[in-house]
Amino acid sequence: MSSGESQYLDLLRRVWAGGVVRGDRTGTGTRALFGETLRFDLSDGSVPILTTKRVFWKTAVRELLWFLSGDTNIRPLVAQGVRIWTDWPLAAYRTATGDAISAEDFEARIIADADFAARWGDLGPVYGSQWRHWPHYVPDGAGGFARDPAGIDQIAALVAGLRHHPASRRHIFTGWNVAELPGMALPPCHMTYQYFVGDGRLSGILYQRSCDLGLGFAFNIFEAAVLLRMLAQQCDLEPGEIVWMGADCHVYLNHAHLVTEQLSRTPRAFPRLDITRRPESIFDYRFEDFAVSGYDPHPAIAAPVAV
Repeated sequence: MSSGESQYLDLLRRVWAGGVVRGDRTGTGTRALFGETLRFDLSDGSVPILTTKRVFWKTAVRELLWFLSGDTNIRPLVAQGVRIWTDWPLAAYRTATGDAISAEDFEARIIADADFAARWGDLGPVYGSQWRHWPHYVPDGAGGFARDPAGIDQIAALVAGLRHHPASRRHIFTGWNVAELPGMALPPCHMTYQYFVGDGRLSGILYQRSCDLGLGFAFNIFEAAVLLRMLAQQCDLEPGEIVWMGADCHVYLNHAHLVTEQLSRTPRAFPRLDITRRPESIFDYRFEDFAVSGYDPHPAIAAPVAV
């Protein structure tokens, strides 16, 4: 059985060589296989950042912290130079207004104009909303029910559960809120996480309903590993392994150059991740708390995002 990055490359090769050619929502077309599993050992301090192409892991850390903040507006991301979510609100703005604004000018307006950002920069109840503010209804005092603005904080509940009931089989959080899917700019792809405590180690499973192996996977597996490390630190546990389970595992047809180039490269050792301080809570981490050392990747490979 292959391990480390080689197992990902094996999957990429199998999907490209033998995947079913299918249409998709974006109209781009994919090759896909269904139901795949990969495992990554985190116990030695390493972190799965792909080395056969440069992964902008700093952007991924900022995205993860944004998810954990509960925010759903791109403004704080754009202010940090993170543009990975801009395409969806930009497309919505262009469609609604007919304004062929450039991505750069759109982002500049998002940063400069709070009202514009509130109107056009919000993505709907995506990841952060579901993780931190899952809808909850309480009696309104008049015989009916009203929505609790705070909602249910799944992440806080997860930490409490891991600390006080480590043997529980209910250490789960999810972003797949059926009632709110229509309002999301993009329904959650990395949708459900579950954790397991054994012999003082924390292991986790990430289940993805849909995975873009060319672009999305690198961020998905890295962020899942970082989150596991954060949870382990907060709950006085050692890291175990992160298990990745992909349902629709696909490569876009316009990513042929990416696949060919990446599969021609020899993977190198995963780098090490250190968390340099222990904040008071899972919500108090800062970007500066994460240090990656020994990362020696091949050059980045540009490829278009299917929106």
